[in-house]
Amino acid sequence: MSSEIDYYELLEVTRDANDGTLKSAYRKLAMRWHPDKNPGDAAAEAKFKQINEAYDVLKDPQKRAAYDRFGHAAFQNGGPGAGGFGGGFQGGGAEFGDIGDIFESIFGNAFGGGGGGGRQQARRGADLRYDLEIGLEDAFHGKTVEIEIEVATACEPCKGSGATPGTGKRRCNLCGGHGKVRAQQGFFMVERTCPTCHGRGEVVEKPCGSCHGEGRVDQRQKLEVTIPKGVDTGTRIRLSGKGEAGPHGAAAGDLYIFLHLRRHNVFDRDGTTLVTRAPISITTAALGGQIEIPGLDGQKHVIEIPAGIQTGKQLRKRGAGMPVLNGRGVGDMVVEIAVETPTRLTARQKELLEEFRATETGEESPETKGFFDRIKEAWNDLTE
Repeated sequence: MSSEIDYYELLEVTRDANDGTLKSAYRKLAMRWHPDKNPGDAAAEAKFKQINEAYDVLKDPQKRAAYDRFGHAAFQNGGPGAGGFGGGFQGGGAEFGDIGDIFESIFGNAFGGGGGGGRQQARRGADLRYDLEIGLEDAFHGKTVEIEIEVATACEPCKGSGATPGTGKRRCNLCGGHGKVRAQQGFFMVERTCPTCHGRGEVVEKPCGSCHGEGRVDQRQKLEVTIPKGVDTGTRIRLSGKGEAGPHGAAAGDLYIFLHLRRHNVFDRDGTTLVTRAPISITTAALGGQIEIPGLDGQKHVIEIPAGIQTGKQLRKRGAGMPVLNGRGVGDMVVEIAVETPTRLTARQKELLEEFRATETGEESPETKGFFDRIKEAWNDLTE
């Protein structure tokens, strides 16, 4: 370690600098003197090593206290701070103590950096998706359905710990409980997740025979799902904690139920509006009348047909549509009229229609009269 230059002077900070000031100063200087930015410059490389050495001491409260009291002697000849480097990591020397901070400042967490380099937190179980198809009537009234899924659940014998009952866990010998190990690759010191404990910092002494130390096993489960009134295709229902159990006793994820509505044989749906198409006879269209449409609410809704109605006309029945999801109120029913021309007529019916045609003046069907008037005008324009 350097014995000539004061560590605070190396980092260009005062002796009362806090952790944030130290880290900011270190990053700035390390990026400035990094060998990649100063290729072939031996002085820059030496400066870079000194900066890392200084920061490795001052960022650690115990090492910093020893340095403030004894100076460089604290780390020489068996001094009170000697042997304090490495912290249980392989190859954990001071020269490359916080190179990871440099890359994190440039790239953020794009490569999975954790910011602190310590053991990983217990990994939460994965969220799961289940697609459920229901009928339009179920969406109208609401329903409770039972589903069955296969999911990783906490192991019952070991209660999710992964250890044989009566045994426990111990600190990982490879990483010393830190969850990460370091290995030198050329000039750089690379930090990676410990392959033995997978970042947890501890290992199971005797793995559970049921889950083989994983803390979870695959099981089929039956769950009840409450479907509220007014749901539609794409509505998502979350069952908290019903997803995949986390490894080694970690919290479970959530289960998301995605709803899909089957096509109905009478109604189409547009939000809270129910839309249907109703054919009527030409006599009803001409004279007016009534039709009945059975609603999803179990009632027969009377639709008044005004005289002279045309195909495509939409009639609205207030309050006969879908309920509002998680709210109050009900949408409407819209009936689209289709005037149907008869195809099978009795002799008497044909006779009556012939009599009617004989009395037509054109005023009975203004749209037809207007159309042929425009045709006549267009023809005259072409022939003049």
